[in-house]
Parts: sequence; structure tokens; C-alpha cells
Amino acid sequence: VGDKVMVLNRFGLWQEVAVVPAGHTFLIPEGMSFEEAAALSVNYITAYLMLFDFGNLRPNQSVLIHAAAGGVGIAATQLCKTVKDVTVFGTASASKHEAISQGGVTHAIDYRTRDYVEEVRKISPKGLDIVLDPLGGSDTHKAYNLLKPMGKLITYGAANMLAGQRKNLIAVAKNWYHQFSIHTLSLIQGNKSVCGFHLGYLDGEMELITQAMNTILDLYKQGKVKPRIDSTWHLEQVCVVVVFLPLSHMFTVFLFMGVPKTKKASCKNQFSNKE
Repeated sequence: VGDKVMVLNRFGLWQEVAVVPAGHTFLIPEGMSFEEAAALSVNYITAYLMLFDFGNLRPNQSVLIHAAAGGVGIAATQLCKTVKDVTVFGTASASKHEAISQGGVTHAIDYRTRDYVEEVRKISPKGLDIVLDPLGGSDTHKAYNLLKPMGKLITYGAANMLAGQRKNLIAVAKNWYHQFSIHTLSLIQGNKSVCGFHLGYLDGEMELITQAMNTILDLYKQGKVKPRIDSTWHLEQVCVVVVFLPLSHMFTVFLFMGVPKTKKASCKNQFSNKE
């Protein structure tokens, strides 16, 4: 009783008090803040299982990380740097290149002004060993074609369907139409692998998740991984976060429960003052 813990649970955590199985909790190490603990679990377990369980990441390999300035992107970059001589390609807007390069990205690519496929091919003509794909649609096709023989594509999202601040049904339909599919014979002939990952559907595999978390916590204690926090917000300001999140420069944004230390912001005013 009284231990500080981080919790991994599929539902029911957007509230001040939650009851979860003890096996879904992990002790927060000494020196780790609550913000870091909140950032660690989902982002780092996702990145770890994709890179090491699916990807079998080894020294001297190459990895493409999309959204390299996001929570999973930063986690994946840091984890790649725990393996010797891994080359990390990271896509992000130009304003984030300095930060992701300092964080371990070897080659930062501005996806807004450059064709990332061409940029990767200039540096690695044979292709890549691992591609982490949260985008979906035509980008998954590009990711598969970037793989070298024995390469692995790990897809874990469809962000292209949700681009922009408003729902765009035409964009959703377009990206759905372009969703990647492949015949098993093509996989055999290409000597490539395609994997799908969703941490939310691994809630029955706590032994696997616990092993990953224990390794991640050891790396944190060694100073090899550390979450980056963009900002923290109270739950009462959730509508403000909805506006802020697409404009956020990088890293991870959090909502907190409880009573704000300052006067609660008016969501109406925040929307009306938005530039």
C-alpha cells in the first residue's frame, strides 16, 4: 500500500480512481516523475515489441521511423541507439530536425518538402531492414518497397485517414481504398515480412508485456531511455488539448486528473482566441 505505480490497462483510466489487476501495474523507479511514468508505458512498450520482438533488431541494421518527433518515434529512436551501429532514418517537419537528431536520428527527412523514399535510396540504395509504419494507405506500399531482402515492415496505425483537424470522409475513403494488401507468394519471392501491431489487443499477454517493461525500466535506470514531455494539461482543459495537439511541436502531451492549481481555462475562450 502506498507504492507509486504506472498502470497499463485498455479501458477505464480517464478518471481519478481506477481499479485494475495488480499484474497490470509496475513500480515507478526512484527519480522518475509521474509525467515520465505516464509517457513510458504505451510509447516504449509499443516501440520495444515492434523493434525487438517483431523486428529482431541487430547491430549494423537500418530503420525508418515515421513521426520521429512523436511519443513512439522518440521511444523507438532511443531504443535503436541501445544497439550498436544502427542507422535511423526519421521523418518529421523541418522545425523538429534539430531535436530528433540530438535524440539519435541519423538522417532526418522533411516529409513535407522531400520524397522520403528518394532520400532513403540516396543513402541506402539496397533499402532498409525495418520500417515502422503508423501511416497506412499509399505509405505502406512505399514502406514495403523500401525493404531490402529479409526486411520487415511493421504497421501499427493509419494516421493518413485522420490527417488534419477535421474529419475528411473523402480522405478516409481514399486511404481505405489504397490500404496495403499482398499475396503470400509475393512475400516468399521477395523474402520480406509484414507484421501488424496494436498494444491494446495484447491485454491478455501480460507476461510478454511485463518482460518488455522490465527491460525498458532497466534501460531507464541506466540512462539509456528517457521520455520527452511537451506539455501537461488538466482534464478540464481537454477541449483546449484537442486544438493544441495538432499544433504541438513534438514529444508527448498529457492530461491530468484532479483540481487545477490555477483557474480552469474556459474552453469557449480558448477556441475563440485560437489563431
